[in-house]
Formats: sequence, C-alpha cells, structure tokens
Amino acid sequence: MKLSLINLLLSLLLVFLAVSSSSSSPPAISKFKVINRRVLRECLDVNPYLSINVSKSSMLPDEGNVTVTVSGVVDPDKDDWIAMISPSNLDVSDCPLNAAMYAQTGDLSSLPLLCHYPVKAQYLSNDPSYLNCNKQECKLYGEDNNCTIQTCSGSVTFHFVNIRTELEFVFFTGGFDTPCILKRSQPIGFANPNQPLYGHLSSVDSTGTTMKLTWVSGDGNPQQVQYADGNSATSVVTTFKPHDMCSDLSPAKDFGWHDPGYIHSAIISGLQPSSSYYYKYGSDSVGWSKDIKFSTPPAAGASETTFLAYGDMGKAPIDQSVEHYIQPGSRSVVEALTDEVAAGNVDSILHIGDISYATGFLVEWDFFLNLITPVAGQLSYMTAIGNHERDYPDSGSVYVTPDSGGECGVAYESYFQMPTSAKDKPWYSFEQATVHFTVISTEHDWSENSEQYNWIKSDLASVDRTRTPWLIFTGHRPMYSSQDSILPSVDSDFVESVEPLLMENKVDLALFGHVHNYERTCAVYKNQCKGMPIKDSNGVDSYNSGNYTAPVHVVIGMAGFTLDIFPSPVDNVWSLERISEFGYTKVHATKDKLSFEFVNSKTREVRDSFYITKETN
Repeated sequence: MKLSLINLLLSLLLVFLAVSSSSSSPPAISKFKVINRRVLRECLDVNPYLSINVSKSSMLPDEGNVTVTVSGVVDPDKDDWIAMISPSNLDVSDCPLNAAMYAQTGDLSSLPLLCHYPVKAQYLSNDPSYLNCNKQECKLYGEDNNCTIQTCSGSVTFHFVNIRTELEFVFFTGGFDTPCILKRSQPIGFANPNQPLYGHLSSVDSTGTTMKLTWVSGDGNPQQVQYADGNSATSVVTTFKPHDMCSDLSPAKDFGWHDPGYIHSAIISGLQPSSSYYYKYGSDSVGWSKDIKFSTPPAAGASETTFLAYGDMGKAPIDQSVEHYIQPGSRSVVEALTDEVAAGNVDSILHIGDISYATGFLVEWDFFLNLITPVAGQLSYMTAIGNHERDYPDSGSVYVTPDSGGECGVAYESYFQMPTSAKDKPWYSFEQATVHFTVISTEHDWSENSEQYNWIKSDLASVDRTRTPWLIFTGHRPMYSSQDSILPSVDSDFVESVEPLLMENKVDLALFGHVHNYERTCAVYKNQCKGMPIKDSNGVDSYNSGNYTAPVHVVIGMAGFTLDIFPSPVDNVWSLERISEFGYTKVHATKDKLSFEFVNSKTREVRDSFYITKETN
C-alpha cells in the first residue's frame, strides 16, 4: 500500500476519533498531534556545516526559557522544525516496539516510526529571519576571496518546566508529515530533578481545620510539609507506572508515556477556619519549596463564603510551540484567577472536569500543575472528573470514547486526591460555610440503583439546610445545553436518571462543564421553566428559592478549551443567557442570598450576573 494512501486512511481515523472525543464541535486536528504515526524517510543531507546549539549549557533551573539555534543551513525550508524531547535517550528515528501495537491506532505503515511523542515543537520559520537567510555566515571562500558556500541560521525559544528527565532538541526537516532528522543537541538535565514542586491544596472535610497538600518530586522517599510556625507532617508517597494505564496499548502506555516521578501528599491539621498561614514542603536532602502563604476555607455553618468555579481549562504554551492539545483561553483565565486570589477575597476554587487535557501524554500534567500552582497552592482547589480524565473503551466508563488517552482516571486521582470513599469512585461531598457541594462523576455509572446513584440520593437527602441552606450539585456533563453538535451535548439517559433527585431534594444550583461556553437557564425541570427570574432595580436577574420551583442550571465550560459557538436561533424555552467567551464564575453565598457572576478573563468585565434568595412570600 502506498504511503499517501496509508496517511489518508490514518487521517480519516484521527478525524473520527477527534469527533468522538469532542463534547460539541470537533476540534481541529493538529499535524503535530499525529507526527508519531508517520513514516520516517532517511535523511540524505550530507551538510558538514550543520550544527545545533542550546543557550543553556549548564543544568536547568525548575522553570525558564532556552533558545535553540540551528546554524550552517545551506537551504532554509519552511518545513524545518525543532522538537523538544524527553527523556533525552529516546530514539526518535526508529520505533523499538512491536508494530502490532500501532495497528490498533490505525497505523498500517512500516517501521521505523517516530514512536515517542515530543514535549513540544516549533517551526524555525517562527524566527522571521530564517527563511530569508538574514543571518548569514560564509563557510568557504574561493581563490578570489569571494564566498562560495554561504549558510543560514535561525533561533527559536522554548519554555520549560522541571519534568525531572533530561531534555534534548532535535532538528527535523520534512515538516510534521514526513519528518527527517538532521541534527540532535547534547542532552541537558535539570539541576535538581528531585526538587519538590507544584504543591496544591484541597479540603479534607468541612471543618476548615484540615487540608491536604499534594506535590511532585523525583524523590520517592517521604518528605515533609512544615507549616504554621513549627508544625509538620510527613508525606505519603505514591506513583503510577505504564501497567496502571488502560488497555494493552494506548497513548498513556505507549508513545505518550512519561515518568511522573513521585506524588507526595500530607495532611495539614490543627488549623483554624478562615485563617492564613505559611507552609513549605520538601526535605533537607532534596530541597525545599519557598514559604507559601495559604488560607483555610470557612467551616460548614459559617455565615458566608466566596468561591470561583469553572470547567474545561487545560493549558497553553507561553512560547510559540505547538502541542497535541492547546486550550487557548487557559492562560488568561489563570491570570485572572491569580489576581482574584491575590486580592484575598476567595475561599476556594472548584474545577469541574477536563482538568489538564493531557489525554495520555503524561508530561503535560507537569505543565498544567505548574500553570495552576500560583492559585492552587494558596487555597483549596476542588475538582470533579471529566471525560478527558476517565473515558476509554473497555475501562468501565459509561462512555466508550478514547478521550482519556488511556489514563482512565489514574493520573487525575493521583494528582488530585479528593475526599472520596475509594479509588475510581470519584464522587464526594463537602460543605463550606452556607453551601453543601455534591460532586459527582458523570463518567461512572449513574443509572438508577447503581452505587453512585444510591450515594447521590443519600447525600442530597442528608443535607441539613439549617446549617448549609444552599445545595449545589455539580458534575462534568450537563443536563441542559443549547449547543448543537455531531454528538449530543446532553445524555438523555443521565437526565432521566438523576434530574428527579435534584428536584426531590430542592437543589438550588447545578453547575456543569463539558460544553465550552457559558449558558444559564431558568429554574428548569424536564425541559420546562418552572420559575423565571425577575429583574431587580439594577436590572439583575433574581430567582426566589424560598418558594422553590426547580434548580437553576449553569454550564461553565468556558475556562480554556476552544469555545463552542451557539446555534442561531436557539430552539428551547429554558435558555436565558448564552455567552461564548473565555472566563470563570464567582459565587458569594450568605445564609439568605447566593450571588453569581460570570467574568470575562480578558476584560475582567462581569458578563452575566444573577442571584437566588431564600425569601418566602
């Protein structure tokens, strides 16, 4: 079979997989995403002048930028590119694994293959002087002292974080479709691959007196967190290996694997709610983090709380690199969250699914954790599992899509250790001041009389509304969305099974992600508006939950992933506000009033606001 036909068949398969993994409109397929499935031709270049140089020759810090320069290029080409790979001993020119492992992915081509996925890559044309050969160097002069061989050079800059393994930069030509290796740099290691990094907090219970700190290190020995002027706790150490991933072959187990190091977690106890302290984590042998200020959330029953909420954030590079999944809004959202936290008026954050979008390319978890550390290291960062953390065929997930890339929740539950009852049962509840949060997994069985269904029913029924008058239900996939797509955004079976429990237990607010925009409903049940808001004197929508009618549903999946555009017109009666902009939501809850804002992360403008009261007519 000719290579062009093979690539055509492969491209069709990848488009199908992309469509199946999208909540709504399918994301564009990046050529970079499929380079590891391409046949490598032999490089015929015999250029003796070619060299590749890296700006940092010494060991790398925990984060920074490195400039890679390729010089001695005789004929610059738009298809010339540089990959950052790790570990540095990867053979990116020949695949050592059994070809049968690739047949399942649709790869029918012959070996060798580029079988290990680059961390990131850039075309040298990102340097505007490269293709025009503005940076010239004469390599050979003739007898008349005229230059007979003139070469060109170009430079690109890569951002890096400490991923514990050595980095190497590889110069290719032939583009992403038919890559050919021309030159490799010398490997560069990190000054301290065991450095404790990416500490992030979560709530253990509803008292505000105990929190869990989780961090990553290349060191598998127990470390410590020191906090609150003299207190300390020793970490519990976990990790995961390729055999923990789904399937006999998947990106996570195969070409997307990267060693996660060791995940440390420690319980910080003896605190006071709504108070600030300092902590640091690590050990004398491998180093310590800096001193970090953090705040505890208010205890259940306290008079008020403020939290931020969103879904579907992921990450994006801060250099010009391409990666297999880029969520373009994520950086502006994190910048806005950082400012909110720095202002000191936020108690916690709730991220409801599609966390990092690593989807089997495990090094991307490190980049995501680095991204959120400025906020998640200072207050409780609570999460729900989404399809891109859990789903994979034959793995026990409700939906048989390859959306997790074979991670099947293992990486997610290692990095984000929520107060669940057991592994792969990622549903839980917690209380914060006036709010009871019921957090479910839409990716695990929620059918009537399933284990999760019975837990949801019990948890909702157990809420003491005198202590926590507000009941918020949250999970990843929504019950209501106006989004029109190839695959439905809403699973009617999920709605039929679980929605009655929300109504029976008078859930005030239901928050979901999965669809990449913002949408607010009336007080809705079974596709009918049971209650409509009224405008107050400032023109803000007000719902009255004192005379309860039904939950208000809000989709908040606009925190990073490429936005979904709403159809026009929208054919339903329950959708009141629809906004396709990147941002986050901010909720303030007292005993009698729950105020809700959607904030555009670029402009910081409040784009929608409403509130719910407990007044009884």
